[in-house]
Amino acid sequence: MVIRINYDNLPQVKGPYVHATKYYGLLYVSGLTAFGTEAQSHDAVSQTRTILQQITSILEQEKRHKSDLVKFTIFVKDINQLSLIRPLLFEFCGDNLPACSLVEVSNLIHPDLQIEIESIIALHG
Repeated sequence: MVIRINYDNLPQVKGPYVHATKYYGLLYVSGLTAFGTEAQSHDAVSQTRTILQQITSILEQEKRHKSDLVKFTIFVKDINQLSLIRPLLFEFCGDNLPACSLVEVSNLIHPDLQIEIESIIALHG
């Protein structure tokens, strides 16, 4: 059975989706952005930090650890920002690097947004 979740401490969902779904021992986290936060109008580094804080919050609520991160899918508006974003990802994940895909996109849901990150988290093991 699929369990759909919205987290109270994340910006509220304004579209036809939920923050995450649980299915067969995995948590599929929708694309997180800085939308609705102080970092929304800031640079990609500030937005990335905000998103990683959101992921940390989800991990804490689910009683999971960064070592349970299975995959990131990262969407950026400017691939040249990777050199600024990459150190934040290494710092956040440490020795628990997940599988990762990076895609440059022409736009995100709001013109201020520079980055969006989806994640998959293992709930067992």
